[in-house]
Amino acid sequence: MNVIFTCGGTGGHINPAIAVANMMKKRHPDCNILFIGAKGHMEEELVPKAGYRLETLPGSGMSRGKSFAALKKNVKAIKCVLDAVSQCKRIIREFKPDVIIGTGGYASFPALYAGSQLKVPVCVHEANAVPGLTTKLAAKLADRVLVCFEESKKFYKNPEKIEVVGMPIRDEFWTTDREKARRELGIGEKPLLVSTFGSQGAKAMNEMVAELFAIEQKNGFPFHHIHAVGSFGWKWMPDLVKEKGVELDTCDSIEMREYIYNMPTVLAAADIVIGRAGSGTCNEIAATGTPCILIPSPNVTNNHQEKNARVLSDNGGAVLILEKDCTPQMLYEQITRLLADQDQQRTMRIALQKLAVLDSTDRICNVLEHLAAK
Repeated sequence: MNVIFTCGGTGGHINPAIAVANMMKKRHPDCNILFIGAKGHMEEELVPKAGYRLETLPGSGMSRGKSFAALKKNVKAIKCVLDAVSQCKRIIREFKPDVIIGTGGYASFPALYAGSQLKVPVCVHEANAVPGLTTKLAAKLADRVLVCFEESKKFYKNPEKIEVVGMPIRDEFWTTDREKARRELGIGEKPLLVSTFGSQGAKAMNEMVAELFAIEQKNGFPFHHIHAVGSFGWKWMPDLVKEKGVELDTCDSIEMREYIYNMPTVLAAADIVIGRAGSGTCNEIAATGTPCILIPSPNVTNNHQEKNARVLSDNGGAVLILEKDCTPQMLYEQITRLLADQDQQRTMRIALQKLAVLDSTDRICNVLEHLAAK
């Protein structure tokens, strides 16, 4: 069986595809897998690291603005899409896939469109409750549209195409042992706080974390803190932290990384995680049962992160703080209060694990196998 995965832009699009690819290889060891993504994005790092071949396309995101600059950007984007469709047709003819699946990002649409034109079965997986632009376009030509939530069905015109499968995540999120993870990280007996605000990083939240580091130092570093800065923040945040009076080179209690590659280990070891509320993040947190403080991004289409976060908080698995209400001192107080409340931590872990969809990856593989058999 030959399968093309097309995705890109952020870890939230790429990691689910890698999880499904890993399961397909487990089910079919002779399965040939190819990824198609965009040049200059995270897939160029994550996909080869996972052991898969990647073909990259020229890409340019669409603008929702009405200015001349926005119009100019969209003209460029349309040209990129047309060039990418042509390139995808060449790739598809050479690779001869039995099925193509897209998991999000503008880079995925050209491959899905080209596949449908060449009569290859295609499907798209939408991670969020509300479909994004790529999914809206792809849903019209897809043989199957896979969604995470039952409530998402109402956003699509062809209900016979829709299947609720949950969010695919890697097996390690289910199976990593907490005590073994803590030993591997070498963090000792201190509580572990993990903070991450997306693969690219959020400027406002990175600035807040820099202030939080200073508060932690003032209070004698009561917990170990691993923070993922993201690719954008990695360029300037170390200097900002130093301005706040925190010397990372001599501080054993704070570990700042550009990206957390061993996230299953880190989440399993963590006592609390702070982050955004993308669908991938929420499902990884649910799988590991890690008590969380979610600060949804206010800058996403249809406010889907707050909707994702409310699913967890309404079921008792998360503390929800809106970014406009969040301050470094308030965040520190929420962290220390939750760390001191072992009963609430246990309640949150149980609630989160009840929300996790254990067989999402298998469900998606079942769909791919069915489409490939056609």
